[in-house]
Amino acid sequence: MSIQVTVWNENRWKESTKDMYQVYPRGIHGRLREIFEAAGYSVKVALLDDPEQGLSREVLEHTDVLVYWSHIAQHEVPDETAERIAERVNRGMGFIPLHSAHMSKPFVRLMGTTCTLRWRESDDEELMWTACAGHPITRGIPPCVRFAPEEMYGEYFDIPSPDETVFISWFTGGEVFRSGVCYRRGRGRIFYFQPGHETYPTYYIPEIERILVNAVAWAAQGDTEDETRVCRHTAAALETMPVCRDMRMPENEIGREV
Repeated sequence: MSIQVTVWNENRWKESTKDMYQVYPRGIHGRLREIFEAAGYSVKVALLDDPEQGLSREVLEHTDVLVYWSHIAQHEVPDETAERIAERVNRGMGFIPLHSAHMSKPFVRLMGTTCTLRWRESDDEELMWTACAGHPITRGIPPCVRFAPEEMYGEYFDIPSPDETVFISWFTGGEVFRSGVCYRRGRGRIFYFQPGHETYPTYYIPEIERILVNAVAWAAQGDTEDETRVCRHTAAALETMPVCRDMRMPENEIGREV
């Protein structure tokens, strides 16, 4: 039976990101759909403006893996929807948050931390190194993938210690980042993957496509163990979480010794 993938995208833009439709004429969700359908997966697209944000209980129940891209509209996702996703992950659905979805409500709930990081949008080159050779997500991927441009994400990345750190990236300014990390929550598998700024053609890079396809296959398996690891904030706990600070790296600090 084909893996059932739901691709979710907020499908929002601001003045600085309006060029994304030149890079992705059908939206990022359209490009991701092409990648997964070419791999033989069954794909449904859901958008923020759909009823129940396209992520009703029925949709999630029929989803093996949820691939989630978000950026400027994280706050528009209702807490109930985020909780619904987290609960479904704990029962075995795979979850792949991409790029700026590190600050999405579902990912923050499942991690139980702020998930903040350092960032800089300045057309960096990224060298992404395989740090967990032999992991199923790395199948067919060379030891290092070099691509540009990409938005810099840098440490410290406030996440729990990953079950596996699959990829580590280096950027032009000398920053490093855990760019591909795996977790288990309940019976569900999670893979956070950093590449994919909306105005860069990252999702046309063959190695990135292959990683996404591999990640879906890995996350779809779920876990059957009764012993579960559940680490996530409830809605009440999130109300006391510190507000995310602007962690942009100033241009005059690029490459500065610390």
